[in-house]
Amino acid sequence: MDFKRLAEQYKTELLDGVLPFWLEKSQDREFGGYFTCLDRDGSVYDTDKFIWLQGREVWMFAMLYNKVERRPEWLECAVQGAEFLRKYGHDGNYNWYFALTREGRPLVQPYNIFSYTFAAMAFAQVAVATGSDEYALIAKRTFDRILEKRANPKGEWCKAYPGTRSLKSFALPMILCNMALEIEPMIDKQLLADTIGECLHEVMEVFYREELGLIVENVTEDGQLSDTFEG
Repeated sequence: MDFKRLAEQYKTELLDGVLPFWLEKSQDREFGGYFTCLDRDGSVYDTDKFIWLQGREVWMFAMLYNKVERRPEWLECAVQGAEFLRKYGHDGNYNWYFALTREGRPLVQPYNIFSYTFAAMAFAQVAVATGSDEYALIAKRTFDRILEKRANPKGEWCKAYPGTRSLKSFALPMILCNMALEIEPMIDKQLLADTIGECLHEVMEVFYREELGLIVENVTEDGQLSDTFEG
């Protein structure tokens, strides 16, 4: 297999195909942020804006600007998305909604902690790209909110009946470890080390089951296997 040829193929597809498509078709030039419900030809079939995807697109273009090439159009795209999120994505206390209307009005309450994680990663990258203290502060405050919510991520919007089958999810320590590295310049070094250490412990000693040779998606609150679909 010619890995050099494959690398060039992937690079060409990304830089000449994927990124120009999203730069041209996804940006909402009127209200800010991005359209993410697109047909293959780029036509928009739904204008609702989901915080997960808004954050991912900010992160992507800011990361490319930081690590691949300082193209002004990439930075402009990241910043306009970050500004939309800054204005409309949260409730003022960095509780990040799940979905917004095209104009930025909340549609779905901030029940999902992954809205928070993608927002934190987005603002961390765009803070590095712009040198903005405000963006760095948003990343830091959002990270703090995530740590506050770890024990009960969905809060009042949790649908599970309390005390019957309480489960811990693998998804949170997995993404927390990644996110902590993303926002490393904005947080205390000891907090970073503690967070990564806790996440590694949970992934490798709680969710990884040596007897099964795999990582399970959910365990009970005391770290045992749950003989259920979710487990």
